Amino acid sequence: MLCGDMHFSACPLSTGKMGTRTEVHVPVLAPLPEPVQESPQSRCRTEGMARTEIRFPAVAATVAATLTLLCSGMAGPAFAQAPSLKDFLFPERPAEGQRQAPPPPVARYVSETGEGFILDRSNDRALLRFEDSPEIWVLQPQIGPRGDVIYKNDIGQVLLRATRVGGLTLFTGKRPAGASASLVGASPPIRLKVIGPVDLWRVLLAASTRASRLARHRISFESEATPVSSTLIADAAILTVMAIERVSRRPDGAALMSRIQRVIIVEGRRPEVALRAGTLLVVVSPALGVAGRPSSERIAFVTTK
Repeated sequence: MLCGDMHFSACPLSTGKMGTRTEVHVPVLAPLPEPVQESPQSRCRTEGMARTEIRFPAVAATVAATLTLLCSGMAGPAFAQAPSLKDFLFPERPAEGQRQAPPPPVARYVSETGEGFILDRSNDRALLRFEDSPEIWVLQPQIGPRGDVIYKNDIGQVLLRATRVGGLTLFTGKRPAGASASLVGASPPIRLKVIGPVDLWRVLLAASTRASRLARHRISFESEATPVSSTLIADAAILTVMAIERVSRRPDGAALMSRIQRVIIVEGRRPEVALRAGTLLVVVSPALGVAGRPSSERIAFVTTK
């Protein structure tokens, strides 16, 4: 059992249904009376005149059938169930302005570029985690144009946009202009793995070893942990290594890495990051939960200032 505060320091040893029938009863029309011309007064003119007959039962039947359908308002089931061309081409797309069914509070999505991620909106703070990364992003919502909800990280970068009708757009470094995302299904909630004192020491040692290899010089990781803060400090150490790795890939990465000699992770009232005299200070706030530590993007941003 852990009592009081603990000080950890780690450094590397080396660097189909059938439709119903619709019957249309067309009334049988009696033939129209044949028009007969009056007999001329002159007998000689009578012999020269031709008798004219007009018969169109087929045309009359067609016109009558058409009028019957129009008057009935096309109410037959076969007409009522016929899909439109839009429904045939886009069967799963809702009509303009039509809301989709609400997604599960915690759901898995896949963007059109193939990136899978979990979005957890079951609590006050929305969380996002990509399937290929251990980092949990704490999203800050902001109302945008047309009532859309814009989700940003802790340095103001846009990660997601949710429309009023349920659409979702993902913004990443690969697709800064955005890629639409589709719902796959429900998912378990996003949670940090609980870390005890022994596991915390191992995490700090592994973080120091990895950071030292990336910087090509020794970078020690130190912390003052309590049973309440151990999990958050371990997560902050992992995010610090991710930030160092990201910065090391920059053209000026070697020069930036030379500024960091050690990493100290401590508790505080709010999450903060500072770099002074070779020490990268990371402050975590256990009272805020997963939101109580800075993101890897924020740590990387501070190291490049």
